[in-house]
Amino acid sequence: MTNKQELFFDVIILGAGPAGFSAAIYAARGNLNTALLDINMFGGQPSNYLEIENYPGFPLIEGFELMEKFEEHADKFNINKFPMINIQKINLTNEIKEIETDEILFKSKTVIIATGAQAKKLGIPGEDIFKSRGVSYCAVCDGAFYKDKITAVIGGGNSAIEEAIYLTKFAKKVYIIHRRDELRADKIIQQRAFSNDKIEFILSAVPLEIQGTNTVEKLIIKDLKTQQNQELKVDGVFPYIGFSPNVDSFNGQIKQNPQGFIETDIYMQTSVSGVYAAGDVRDTPLRQVITAAADGAVAANSAVKYIETLSPVKV
Repeated sequence: MTNKQELFFDVIILGAGPAGFSAAIYAARGNLNTALLDINMFGGQPSNYLEIENYPGFPLIEGFELMEKFEEHADKFNINKFPMINIQKINLTNEIKEIETDEILFKSKTVIIATGAQAKKLGIPGEDIFKSRGVSYCAVCDGAFYKDKITAVIGGGNSAIEEAIYLTKFAKKVYIIHRRDELRADKIIQQRAFSNDKIEFILSAVPLEIQGTNTVEKLIIKDLKTQQNQELKVDGVFPYIGFSPNVDSFNGQIKQNPQGFIETDIYMQTSVSGVYAAGDVRDTPLRQVITAAADGAVAANSAVKYIETLSPVKV
């Protein structure tokens, strides 16, 4: 028995990034009583991006400014907003979903999970200092800022190699640094990289430190075979050692792939009835603002249709 305030909604959206805001707009337009929750300030990962130049309608815009526009749009629909909450427990498997915070017990007919993902960090000196000043986790987002410059991609999987190839559209040279003596990427992707004369491979090596003044200037790496350190002059460092979905609060309640990302169908429906996932948290081939927003729209539309099939529920 809890003495906490109880609030009931048609849909609760977890995460207030592009997917969450888009879902909130579409849900509210579908006449659903909508709540938007986030454990942080609203805006999600794009709020940390210095500039975005691939979101349609905005040739160049600061990430924070774009997400402000998302929020202003959502505010037109009087959405219930709950930023900076501390989630204690989430139950998605019952007919009525429950999200318990320090002060409120939220109940809802449906839940849209839009909690996003975060790039795995290298954990080396300089990485946090130079984030958005030469350290980037998205070549598609930031590659154009490295025209005629030198970059380094850390990793040997499909994402790392594909992003390195993408960077060659702009950079004059791209190092691929991988801790093993062979790449993990699919052979066809490897061949594309090997045939690209802008790419230089440094295998059996790990990054030790990122150095610079106002922006990145050097990357210190260690040869794992000789144990010798090497200094590379670079303008940008792109770690691609994987992504981690933000799913700790509900791990095990819904079907996830081996990496932990939530599996959905084309309607963003998860393995649990009435629970949807949108954006970077789900198993998706592309993690961008535009794809997250599209996912949110689909998820909210699915939630609207699902609720139309329900009988009145007493809570």
